[in-house]
Amino acid sequence: MSRFFSQVDVFGSAPCMGNPVAVVLGAEGLNTEQMQRFARWTNLSETAFVLPPRDPMADYRVRIFTPVLELPFAGHPTLGSCHAWLEAGGEARNGSEVIQECKAGLVRVRNTDPGFAFASPPLLRSGPPSEEKARHVTTTLDLDPEKVLAIEWVDNGPGWLAVLVESAAQVMRLHPRSLDLPIGVVGFYPPGSSAQIEVRGFTSVDGRVVEDPATGSLNASVARWLLGSGRIDAPYVAAQGGAIGRAGRIYVSTDDEGTIWVGGRTVTVVSGTIDL
Repeated sequence: MSRFFSQVDVFGSAPCMGNPVAVVLGAEGLNTEQMQRFARWTNLSETAFVLPPRDPMADYRVRIFTPVLELPFAGHPTLGSCHAWLEAGGEARNGSEVIQECKAGLVRVRNTDPGFAFASPPLLRSGPPSEEKARHVTTTLDLDPEKVLAIEWVDNGPGWLAVLVESAAQVMRLHPRSLDLPIGVVGFYPPGSSAQIEVRGFTSVDGRVVEDPATGSLNASVARWLLGSGRIDAPYVAAQGGAIGRAGRIYVSTDDEGTIWVGGRTVTVVSGTIDL
């Protein structure tokens, strides 16, 4: 059966410099095995399948898969799915915001000046890890513990553990040897730079360390951590992907209600139909 398909570049500061996501529209009738098989075939960090909503408050429902498992929430597939759904003629019920349903619940998406932005979901796990886990992480990253400012769980679905170091230059020098959990590393740029922080997100796929070009979920959870601890002020810009030849830019802001919004540029690069 033919279905509409888009591949959307998310968070790129220039064409094809962000994080691509595959989006399958009209995914009714596909089972979990078929979705996982296609996500493995696309071999992108995530593939999203757009379905009719189950929650009456939602405009659509999305299931998000990596090549090896389904995620309850992920940021750049959220923005890419919204972009593709609207481009295909979708219309938000309330006109001002799109409400996406996913396994983690309802996610608000709005159009902002830099591009689409989602409301940062609450953390499922926060606080510092055990001393043993912290030592394991610094060893994995080959970091001098004296150079680490803080380590915290910032899990909003994918399981992120975040490490804060002093500088963006330290972040860029990292070469993890192996991983057994998703790790994000953050460092500050000097005042006056075009971005305030550098972010790198590392995961493991089939035993290999994989670096994400631009990660919405990680930046959303890091924003909650850094803003909540007073280490940074909003609005700010996070850079990501420079270590692997990309140029991601993630824009973080807050509104009068205290909601954290995480957004960036979304552009359709590939569109057409697929047979599944």
